[in-house]
Amino acid sequence: MFVTLRSALLVLAAASASSVAPAQMGPVSSSEPLIPVTTASLPKIVVPEPISNPTYTPEAEEPASNNLDADTEATASQILKPTGDLSSLVAQLRGSEPGSRELECLAVGIYFESKSEPLAGQLAVGEVIANRANSNGRFPSTYCGVLFQRGQFSFIRGKSLPSVPRASRQWQTAVAVAKIVDQNLKDSAVGNAMFFHAKHVSPGWRLKRVASVGNHVFYR
Repeated sequence: MFVTLRSALLVLAAASASSVAPAQMGPVSSSEPLIPVTTASLPKIVVPEPISNPTYTPEAEEPASNNLDADTEATASQILKPTGDLSSLVAQLRGSEPGSRELECLAVGIYFESKSEPLAGQLAVGEVIANRANSNGRFPSTYCGVLFQRGQFSFIRGKSLPSVPRASRQWQTAVAVAKIVDQNLKDSAVGNAMFFHAKHVSPGWRLKRVASVGNHVFYR
């Protein structure tokens, strides 16, 4: 009887142990619900919002130097623009270099035809050369073309301009007068005259006399 009871207890203990171990070491029971991956809690990434600027305008992105450059150029053009009477204009524009072939031709014409004239007389001679160049086909359309037209100016020899003393004040004055004529900075008393001759000659032209300035008489 004692043996039987002991055997029964051992059998009961073994049965209890076999029913607990698999539950602790085996896989999770399929009866327990699984949490889907998509529902797992992920860390939230905070995206910073753009800073709004209620006073923003597209012009604000333009560099301020653009406006400064424009203002500087405008101021410079006002400073460099010659003003005043004929004498003041000549003083501001006097120089030895005309700056272009065309202006050199105009200055050469003024120099050789009127370098000893008062400024008004030099301006009048330059105006005649310019009027011829702007005559719409009646004369050549450039200052150089007018000078080199056959038989028109006695100081022209061949196809080259005569040399001039560039350091002389008379040449530099002729350069200034040429710029005044070219830029139309001052009107001349001869208006649209296209011909002139020295007062000491009488060519007998049947043209309309416009004015007498300095040592020349002007016609159109």
